[in-house]
Amino acid sequence: MMKKAVAGGGGATAAPGIPVRYMLRLSWKLVIGVCIILCLMAFLRLQYSLSYSDSEPGLSPPTSFVRHRSRFMSSYEFEGNAKIAFLFLARRNLPLDFLWGSFFENADVGNFSVYIHAEPGFVFDESTTKTSFFYNRQLKNSIKVAWGESSMIEAERLLLGAALENPANQRFVLLSESCVPLYNFSYIYNYLMASPRSFVDSFLDKKEGRYNQKMSPVIPKNKWRKGSQWITVIRKHAEVIVDDQVIFPIFQKFCKKLQKQHNCIPDEHYVPTLLAMNDLEDEIEQRPVTYTLWNQSMSNMETKGWHPITFRHADAGPQQIRRIKGMNHVYYETEFRTEWCSNNGTLVPCFLFARKFSQGAAMRLLSEGVVGQSGTPFIAGHFALS
Repeated sequence: MMKKAVAGGGGATAAPGIPVRYMLRLSWKLVIGVCIILCLMAFLRLQYSLSYSDSEPGLSPPTSFVRHRSRFMSSYEFEGNAKIAFLFLARRNLPLDFLWGSFFENADVGNFSVYIHAEPGFVFDESTTKTSFFYNRQLKNSIKVAWGESSMIEAERLLLGAALENPANQRFVLLSESCVPLYNFSYIYNYLMASPRSFVDSFLDKKEGRYNQKMSPVIPKNKWRKGSQWITVIRKHAEVIVDDQVIFPIFQKFCKKLQKQHNCIPDEHYVPTLLAMNDLEDEIEQRPVTYTLWNQSMSNMETKGWHPITFRHADAGPQQIRRIKGMNHVYYETEFRTEWCSNNGTLVPCFLFARKFSQGAAMRLLSEGVVGQSGTPFIAGHFALS
């Protein structure tokens, strides 16, 4: 009876506590369940924003773009003498090395650095180049590059990544093996350093069918841009290009040349589209600083497409070079937009470099002293067209 009474008495006094313990356990289970659901939703949202799987056209794009802190030292953290990184994208050797050697000889070595992406295994030394400025400047992690494929973008990203390792590099100029400078080093250095903006050719691509609807929603059509691959960017934008893990995979999958419906050339779209996706177009001059003369023959365009004209010895005289250096605006037909070339609000010549130049044309530029001429000295805020 005592035992029963104790048990009965204990049950009588503890009866109200049974539902309390039950409610506590239930509450904890609910809290844990809600946490799991929230974590799962966050994970799915992240996967959705990074996804590049086949998507139905018309879906809303991600409302925000995921950005990560760059592993590189930012321009705000650097104190010292700023450099221009010259990034050469070459097949093997640099056939115009003699011209660039003369260009760099007139520069302070503390104001520039050189990086070359060439065929894997190719080494720049006294047997392969005429100038010591290119000795051992090739990337050790270069890849095989094919024109019109995403490997071209990957090579550009490798060049930028290598140059970003040096915090002194604050401006990054992408150049082809057929590019030439139109002014001396000090003029180009002052021109680029005077501007806090990147120079990226960027315009709406309305006429051609290069945009693939399968890029949506990661790349919405209203963010699709086109432009020249020969960019000049500030450090912040170079970091965005190298750190990108979202847009590049889309280009690898959906932007390919010679597709039946979408003949897409990745290097003509990647950087301007990436900057548009990051809402950085207000931080760039939407024009290039590298001049290219395109073949505008209708018959040629129909059979071969648009191709840059190569300047030969006869095309590289003083009159032709003065014409290029005298250009002060670029007209974009698809946008009915005239881009006046300015630097901090001051009208300036549009182009610092030009392509494509043959060896003969480059030799003429060198012999006639074009590389050593600055024209009107560039002083920020006090420049006048010559």
